[in-house]
Amino acid sequence: MKFKNLKILITGGTGFVGSALSRSLLEKNHQVSAIGTSPSHPLADQENFHYVSADTTQKGKWQDLVPESDVIINLAGRNIFHYWTKAYKNQIYETRVRTTRNLVDALPGQNEVTLCSASAAGYYGNRSDQILTENTEPGSDFLATVCVDWEKEAFQAEIKGSRVITMRFGVVLGPGGGALQKMVPAYKMFVGGPLGDGEQWFPWIHIQDLMAAVSFIIHKPEIHGPVNFTAPGTIQNHMFAKALARALKRPSFFKTPAFLIKTVMGELGESFLSSQKAIPEKLGKHGFHFTYPNISAALSTI
Repeated sequence: MKFKNLKILITGGTGFVGSALSRSLLEKNHQVSAIGTSPSHPLADQENFHYVSADTTQKGKWQDLVPESDVIINLAGRNIFHYWTKAYKNQIYETRVRTTRNLVDALPGQNEVTLCSASAAGYYGNRSDQILTENTEPGSDFLATVCVDWEKEAFQAEIKGSRVITMRFGVVLGPGGGALQKMVPAYKMFVGGPLGDGEQWFPWIHIQDLMAAVSFIIHKPEIHGPVNFTAPGTIQNHMFAKALARALKRPSFFKTPAFLIKTVMGELGESFLSSQKAIPEKLGKHGFHFTYPNISAALSTI
């Protein structure tokens, strides 16, 4: 594959990660097409950018963009930060699995497309203090099951000749959106702090490192399979709470008991208490350099 002026397709292109990636790839002079459910995109007037509003769980004209692409970055999926009713859990699953299936179905045979398909550190389930590399077996809870099936659909593209990378994201941190947008208000109101006992490992990555890692992988044809998109500075939840409080000049003494999290938030609350000590073994092996390897540096940007 030639690496200049790539045609890149992004599903989930209006989210925090999708919008940031679109902007970053345009700055690198690539042609970017984004698909999302929003009626418009803030980059719509940019040169070399094309936006399509579509429901990617359904087959449609949006699939015509797939065979025209050199790289596909698959980020589509309903936000997990919502109370998990049975219906909403189904949406979390279907928006990921059906979108990926529709992308693979639209690929031409024997192509050279690179498919970078999102997954999550939730693939590993609740693993206490175990170090989790890309070779670690999956967990068995709801999010782990979603990730397993999501990745399975993505790897079907290998049958058609595609290079497939499944990006197991940690919690994405950065200014202007994502997880911090939901966390910061509590700290500013002096009610921020650890969740449960705070001993659970908290996988994370700064948005700038995520974007750099995507570009790195695109240009490294020898990389394939699952890749942990997590910072090397592994931390526990109580360490993250202290670092965020310090960055915001607020205290972090307000500890939310596990029983209360589970009572108020249900199954989603249980996922917040899960522990994943995921390390970026594959990125490190191939020489990727993190700009924000530790949490203090990452939170200095908020």
